[in-house]
Amino acid sequence: MVTKKPGTSTTRKVAAVAKKATLKSPAKKAAKKATTKSPAKKAAKRAPARPAKAAREVAAQKSFAERAREDLIDSYDEELEMELDDDRIDELLMDIPAQGEPADGSLDRRVYFKELFRLQGELVKLQDWVVAHNLKVVVLFEGRDAAGKGGAIKRITQRLNPRVCRVAALPAPSERERSQWYFQRYVPHLPAGGEIVLFDRSWYNRAGVEKVMDFCTADEYEEFFRTVPEFEKMLVRSGIILIKYWFSITDDEQHLRFTMRIRDPLKQWKLSPMDLESRRRWEAYTKAKEVMLERTHIPEAPWWIVDGVDKKRARLNCIRHFLAQVPYQEVEHAMVNLPARVHNPDYIRNPVPAEMYVPDLY
Repeated sequence: MVTKKPGTSTTRKVAAVAKKATLKSPAKKAAKKATTKSPAKKAAKRAPARPAKAAREVAAQKSFAERAREDLIDSYDEELEMELDDDRIDELLMDIPAQGEPADGSLDRRVYFKELFRLQGELVKLQDWVVAHNLKVVVLFEGRDAAGKGGAIKRITQRLNPRVCRVAALPAPSERERSQWYFQRYVPHLPAGGEIVLFDRSWYNRAGVEKVMDFCTADEYEEFFRTVPEFEKMLVRSGIILIKYWFSITDDEQHLRFTMRIRDPLKQWKLSPMDLESRRRWEAYTKAKEVMLERTHIPEAPWWIVDGVDKKRARLNCIRHFLAQVPYQEVEHAMVNLPARVHNPDYIRNPVPAEMYVPDLY
């Protein structure tokens, strides 16, 4: 296996481009006007600020190049997450460099890794509990484009059984689906007993993108709001545990993430024409979101807002909150004993032709 060091090939090119970026983002303008004592530090002296709020204030003081570098580091960390396991955490975390001098409100990378792996261990226990007690869990992930929904979903599913916890990310509806009852195409993806389904966007498309992009009529839009509370109450009465998350980011942060996706060849696939249009219609999406939250925040299925400006903090906060929504305990498993292999005296392993092997280049 070939290990690429951070800063080589494509990522080095992306980092160079980010440093040369001349985009005048609101954060860059704010940084020029910033005094020696930042608003975040002054606020910290007055009263203890929420970590997420502090992270937003710190982000506002950073230049585009600094924040672009942090975005690249986050990409490297994603690869480390895939490689580390519980038995090697303490040893390998010592080799992970700190992300420079920690800024006010920022999260140290070592703390992030340790807490992520601890929470993922709890997710495995939750998975066992869901299977053992035949529970049905649905989690909706909504939010603006590039708000971090996909990153949170990836960390939740990373160490779980895909037969128990699966992701439903539906494409645009077909002509046939457009003629159906609006919720019909989502129903087949609902969980059976012992399953967890994470919806990467959901039936709330009608309240967001379809409203803003004029993909639905005014009557269809209003009918959605009349129907969705009853639909969700019906799901809850059927025994489904329904959890709804909205990932929130600032205008400036979305600007940064879209720019990084445009400049990074490894991330360009994440951008669609719809994403670019959503950037232009930021204010229309804000109004649509506010109406949606107001009209669909019900006791049976309330909305939970995740501050997504700091990606790492958002993932940890979301996972920890998710674990708190489903009471669970560790399930005792019988001891696993590996059976002895059966040896037959007449067994002969036939040779495999060399041309059938994948070339051994690494």
